[in-house]
Amino acid sequence: MIDLLTKEMAASLAAVPAVEAVVLGGSRARGDAGPGSDYDLGLYFQSCSPFTIQDLQRAVLPFVDAGSGSSLTRVGEWGPWIVGGGWLTVKGQPVDILYRSLDDVQVTIDQALNGIIRVDYQPGHPHGFVSAIWLAEIHYCKPIIDKNGAIARLKQSLQPYPRALGLAILDRFQWEIAFAAGNAAKAIKRGDRTYIAGCIFRALACVGQVICALNGTYVMNEKGALRLAASQPLAPTALASRVDLIWENFASGDFEEALRILGRIGEEVDRLADSWRATAE
Repeated sequence: MIDLLTKEMAASLAAVPAVEAVVLGGSRARGDAGPGSDYDLGLYFQSCSPFTIQDLQRAVLPFVDAGSGSSLTRVGEWGPWIVGGGWLTVKGQPVDILYRSLDDVQVTIDQALNGIIRVDYQPGHPHGFVSAIWLAEIHYCKPIIDKNGAIARLKQSLQPYPRALGLAILDRFQWEIAFAAGNAAKAIKRGDRTYIAGCIFRALACVGQVICALNGTYVMNEKGALRLAASQPLAPTALASRVDLIWENFASGDFEEALRILGRIGEEVDRLADSWRATAE
């Protein structure tokens, strides 16, 4: 549900030269938002003609709560994947704005359709920024203004979920489940809790990616990915409760038991993945 205030703000942003589309994203687009969830607005533009911060500031100024301030970045200031954006407070609600280049998104989708993904270091994404996040953003977003139908066309290109993308995700992440668990086991004698925790997280993040790929489900980011994976038809039995057990055993210092549970989950993921791969052969 896109409320009137969001529509009015989107209309003001869409009036900025070079803004091609304004979409509602994040949890409010997916339908799993809580009462305090942010509003995420995506601004799409053509790389050859990015908008100016001054124009954006003028567009949001009438909506921002007095005294709350507004922070908007230049295009590219947050790196190649986050690109840029800002944090606003509107009617007491946090509103996040993110910039996206339609050209770059199209290239990333074309690559994914051909089985090519990238994983880059990015603050805020402890598992790394997986390029398929841009596909998830398009898939889940609710277009508010789509001047030339670009978002609609991109959405259509993502249906059905591309098998080449699923294979690329399995190739990239499936092997790392056991690899990360093995690295964690080597660190037990050193009592290196931080490293062990990091390895467990890496393995579980890979589990989430693989399970969602097997089910043709786009993953937005690490937040909630395991909960999403546990809800899929093809998933290890009682995945959510077993993940809880891993962390309970880790917290109590029983690293061996935590890794035993993780190992069993990894084995089940391998069986599901092998069966899924076989259906294409």
